[in-house]
Amino acid sequence: MVSRVIPVDPFDLVIFGGTGDLARRKILPGLFRRFLAGQMPEDATIIGAARSEMDDDGYRIMVQEAIVEFGGEDAARKAELDGFLQCVRYVSIDAKGEGGWKELAALVNQSRITAFYFSVAPSLFGDLAERLHHHGIADTQSRIVVEKPFGRDLVSARELNAVLAQHFNETQIYRIDHYLGKETVQNLMAVRFGNILFEPLWNSQYVDHIQITVAETVGVGGRGEYYNRSGAMRDMVQNHLMQLLCLIAMEPPSRFDPDAVRDEKLKVIRALEPVDSHEIVRGQYEKTPTEPGFREDAGDPRSRTESFIALKCHISNWRWAGTPFYLRTGKKLRVRTSEIAVVFKDAPHMIFGQEEGRHRNILSIRLQPNEGMTLGVTIKEPGPGGMRLIDVPLDMSFADALGDDVDEAPDAYERLIMDVIRGNQTLFMRGDEVEAAWAWTDPIIEGWETRNEVPKPYDVGSNGPEDAAMLMHRDGRRWREIRE
Repeated sequence: MVSRVIPVDPFDLVIFGGTGDLARRKILPGLFRRFLAGQMPEDATIIGAARSEMDDDGYRIMVQEAIVEFGGEDAARKAELDGFLQCVRYVSIDAKGEGGWKELAALVNQSRITAFYFSVAPSLFGDLAERLHHHGIADTQSRIVVEKPFGRDLVSARELNAVLAQHFNETQIYRIDHYLGKETVQNLMAVRFGNILFEPLWNSQYVDHIQITVAETVGVGGRGEYYNRSGAMRDMVQNHLMQLLCLIAMEPPSRFDPDAVRDEKLKVIRALEPVDSHEIVRGQYEKTPTEPGFREDAGDPRSRTESFIALKCHISNWRWAGTPFYLRTGKKLRVRTSEIAVVFKDAPHMIFGQEEGRHRNILSIRLQPNEGMTLGVTIKEPGPGGMRLIDVPLDMSFADALGDDVDEAPDAYERLIMDVIRGNQTLFMRGDEVEAAWAWTDPIIEGWETRNEVPKPYDVGSNGPEDAAMLMHRDGRRWREIRE
């Protein structure tokens, strides 16, 4: 099977924060891979804009070093890398002043697609938006990409949306969440809405519960100060896990159209019930003889910020009434994995006898690593001796099923940036989605702050606090084993 690569139209992409960590690790190597795939036209222009003083050649050296370090095997393709670097320019810019804006205006070609990636702190969004319009660099056809955090609560999210709305309309704003760019996440929609096999069963009549797990083996590291202000709820649940929840729970949209999809996601968020305190478990990893704990990483010996959270959610609508959704995410856990598990109910009558125990169908959707899907089915154990039942997986690993196409498939940032150039907002959050997510999240955070709760300690390399297991056990359920 050969992947179809559809080239995009010529474009100018300005990366504010073009010397920053995100640009070096993700944006620039991703653009180079799209250049190699033939999707990025050779006459496209990538303009780095940052405070550092350097010329085009100096920036090209930095871009080359970033691609060599983070671009994998592709970085060895010297001739193509030289061609890509010819697309790269640089402007030293003062986000809050006037320095560099005339030079940037002279570089941007408004006769074609123009996009501006705000890879900077949200406090600079308003300054950048104002100056782009003041200097005539952006127009009504331009697009802006903004990174999370989209505020830290409902009030700040509304303020941020209002700042952007002063100069850009909603169809121009692309709030990027790289989880939505993952191949498996998009395949979730294809599996649900492209196959009649699953959709009739996708409801509370047949689904016992759904688990969403995003586990990381790394700590907060150099992000300690930021993470101490945000915590797992703000950093992961309010955006990444919320989006996964929406895609797994939403109604079929009338068509695969940006607003049709996002309308259905918004309905899910608005249908989420408040979460009771006994349905939340917060945790914080402890130091070991060889590794620092969260408080050491955060530089705050009294920190009450969670590095782990598990919670039980309910959606008040006809499809999901009575079916709980269990979410968990954390740092320094046993393995790195992201999984959505749809656990179906038992057969209504076990004809083989109770001694055969419980056998359930589970659809496991693996986001990382080893993207793919597994459907657990019950069969007879081979051999004589009667009807003994075992569970076996119907496994579709994308790498096995699709071969080289998986290796060549764009990663999340690559795909989403190309969607920006194409003007496709399907995989980007809308402003009202963000505000609705914060409206649900804020009371949860305010609740534990009011109760002055301290996160439960957990060991590095574990599955999180023991109380998280109890969250499931008291319902007669178990978390799926966190595995690679």
